Amino acid sequence: MGVQWHPSPKPGPEAAEASAGRGLEAVAQLLRTAADRLDAHNGGVYLLSEDRQLLELAMTLGAARQFSRPWQHISVSSPVPVAEAVRSGQVVWVGGAEDMARRFPRVAVAMPYGFCLAAAPLVTRRRTVYGCVFVLWPAAHPPEMSRWERDGLDTLAVRLAEVLAEAARAGRPIRPGSRPAAADHCSADPLAAMAARLPEGICDIDLDGRLAAVTPAAAELLGEPVERLLGSRPWAVLPWLRDPVYEYHCRAAVISGQSTSFVALRPPDRWLSFELFPDASGLTARIVTADAVGRGRSTGAPAERAMHTRPGALYHLLHLASALTEAISVQDVVSMISEQIVPAFGGQAVAVLIPEGGRLRIAGHRGYRPGLVDQFDSTPLTEPTPGVQASTNPVPAFFETRAELERLYPNRHETQDGMAAWAYLPLVTSRRVIGTCVLAFAEPHHFDVEERAVLTSLGGLIAQALDRARLYDTKLVLAHGLQESLLPRALPAVPGLEIGARYLPCTEGMDVGGDFYDLIRVGPDSVAVVIGDVQGHNVNAAALMGQIRTAVRAFAAADADPSTVLSRTNRLLADLDTALLASCAYLRVDLARREAWLADAGHPVPLWHGPDGRADALEPLIGTLLNVDPAAEYPQVRIDLPIGTTLVLYTDGLVDTPGADLDRALVDLTATLARHGGEPLDRLADALVDQAGHGEYRTDDVALLLIRSVPR
Repeated sequence: MGVQWHPSPKPGPEAAEASAGRGLEAVAQLLRTAADRLDAHNGGVYLLSEDRQLLELAMTLGAARQFSRPWQHISVSSPVPVAEAVRSGQVVWVGGAEDMARRFPRVAVAMPYGFCLAAAPLVTRRRTVYGCVFVLWPAAHPPEMSRWERDGLDTLAVRLAEVLAEAARAGRPIRPGSRPAAADHCSADPLAAMAARLPEGICDIDLDGRLAAVTPAAAELLGEPVERLLGSRPWAVLPWLRDPVYEYHCRAAVISGQSTSFVALRPPDRWLSFELFPDASGLTARIVTADAVGRGRSTGAPAERAMHTRPGALYHLLHLASALTEAISVQDVVSMISEQIVPAFGGQAVAVLIPEGGRLRIAGHRGYRPGLVDQFDSTPLTEPTPGVQASTNPVPAFFETRAELERLYPNRHETQDGMAAWAYLPLVTSRRVIGTCVLAFAEPHHFDVEERAVLTSLGGLIAQALDRARLYDTKLVLAHGLQESLLPRALPAVPGLEIGARYLPCTEGMDVGGDFYDLIRVGPDSVAVVIGDVQGHNVNAAALMGQIRTAVRAFAAADADPSTVLSRTNRLLADLDTALLASCAYLRVDLARREAWLADAGHPVPLWHGPDGRADALEPLIGTLLNVDPAAEYPQVRIDLPIGTTLVLYTDGLVDTPGADLDRALVDLTATLARHGGEPLDRLADALVDQAGHGEYRTDDVALLLIRSVPR
C-alpha cells in the first residue's frame, strides 16, 4: 500500500474554530521544542488542504513569519522543499544557499539568504500524510545534518502526525486559520529584550518586521516621533527607506541569523548607519550618524546612495525574471506585471498593447476602471498616440505629468484615463517590436536615470515572456481545435441504452492529450463502446489517438469481435512505426440478449453497478498495451447486462494522481459508484469526478464513459 493523503471531515464553523484553537496549541507546544531539541531558529508546519492539492501554512516558529507570507499556500506539485517532502514521503535536506540554488532555484531567487533547511512529511504509522514540518538553521550550520538532528526531526514529525491523526479520529480535525499562528514564546517586555541585545539608543523589530520598541534617541535620528514609528515597518513609515535593498538587509539578518549593516541617506543630507543584530525573537537595529560618510561630502553622497540603491533595482529585475518564467499565457504575463512591477514602482495601472492587422489591440490590463480601456482598443496604427509610437519605435517614452504628455500629443483621447504620469515601454525581442507595456501613475511621477534604466530592462524581460506566451496561446488554440475535431461531438442515441460522458483535459502543459472514447452502431441490436489512452500530452498523442479511433471504427464496422478489433488495431500501430503506447478497452453490447463482450489492452478495469445496488470492479483478462507486441492476443469475457445495470469506463487520469495509492483510489471510486450508481448518469458522472478531486487541478487527461441498460 502507498501513502494516503488524508482529507479531514469538515466540522461546523463554531466547532471548527474551537477545535482548531485547541489543536493548533498542541501543535505549537511540539513545534516550540524544535528550537531546544534541534538548536534551530526558525520553522513551521504545513497541513494538506481538504482537496489534497495545496499545502497551507498553519504554524510558524521564529523568523519564519518574515518570509512565509508569499508561501502560505503551496501547490503539492510545486518545486519547493516542503512539497517535495510530501510527494516523496521522505525528509528533504537543503545544505545551504548553493544547494538551494542548484535544486530549488525558484526558492533561491525569492530567498537569497544563507541558511540550511530540513522538511519532513507528517506521516502516521498507517501511512497517512497530513502535511509537513520544516525547520531552518543559521548559515553557519554544517552542510550536512547530524544524526542527532535527524533523529530529533523524525521524532518531532511523528509526534505532530500523531496529534493530527488523533484530532481527526475524534472528529475535530486541525485546520489552518485565516493566517498562520505563531508558536513563539511571547516576550512580556520588548524593551528588556532589546536591552539584552544591545544597551544603547536602538530599535526593536519583531518577526513581522514592525517596530516593537524605539528609544527617543533612535526616534530623533529617524526624524519621526516614537508614536508614529511604533507598530509600523521602517520602510513603510520612512519614505527614504522604501528601497527594497533595506528590507532585504533586514530579512537577510533574521533568516541567516547573522549580523549585517547598511548606510542610508535621511534627506536632505544626513547619512545614518544601521547595524542589525538578530536572534530567534527578532532583531535589534543600532542606528548612529555615519559621520565618515556624510560630513562634507556633497559630491560623494549621490555616488554612495547609488551604490546602496542599485541592489534594489537588481531585486526588481531578478524577482520579475523569476516570476515570468512561470507565465504561460498572455494573461499570465499581464498578471505578473501587475503584481510585480506596478506596486514596486508606485504605479496605479498597467496595460499591454499589441499591434495586429494595422491596429493596436489591448492584450490585457489591470488597475483601470472596468470598460475604460476597451474604448481605446483597435486604435489604428496611423493615429498619433504614444501607445502607437512605442509599438512601432523601440524607444521608451516617459511622461512625468499630464501637461508634458498633452504638449506632445494634444489630440490624444487616452488622457481621459484619469492618470497623471506614464511610462511607455516598447517590448522588443529579436530586434522586433511586438508591443508596448504602459505603466500609469495616479500622481505626477519623477523618473530618475536609474528608474528609467530599470524599467527599460524590465521591458526586455516582458517582451521575451510575452513572445513565448503568444506562441503558447496560438499552439493552445490549434491543439484544442485538433482535440475537438478528433473527439465525438455527440454520442448517438441508442434505444435500450442511456449514455453519459465526460472529458476533462490536463491543466498542465498544452491541455491536449490522447484520451478518447466513442460509441459505434454496428448493427440493429448491437453497439461498440471503446475508450482508450495514448501515451503523452502533446499534438503527437492527439494525432495518434485520431488514427486509433478511426481504425477501431473501421474494424468495428466489419463486424469483428472485441478480441479481433484490438488485435488488428495493435498490428496497425506496429505498421505506423510510432514509439507511443496506448491502452484501450473495447466492449460489444448485444441489446437483444442483454449481454456484452469485453476485451482489454492494458486499460484500467471497468466498474459494474447492478440493479440491486451492488458495485464492483470487473475482472477481465487484461492483455498487453497496444504497440508492445505485434502478435499479442486479447481474450474477451462475457458480461451480463440486465436492465438497470451501469458500466463505468474511464482512463487512468481519474484514479492515478501523484502520491495516491491506486488500489485505494479504485476502492474509493467503487464506493462512490455504490452510493450514486442509481442516480441519473449526469449526476453520477459529476460524483465520480468530484470524488477523485479533479475539479480544477489535473496532471492527466480524464475520460469517463457511462452506459446503462434500460428498457428499449
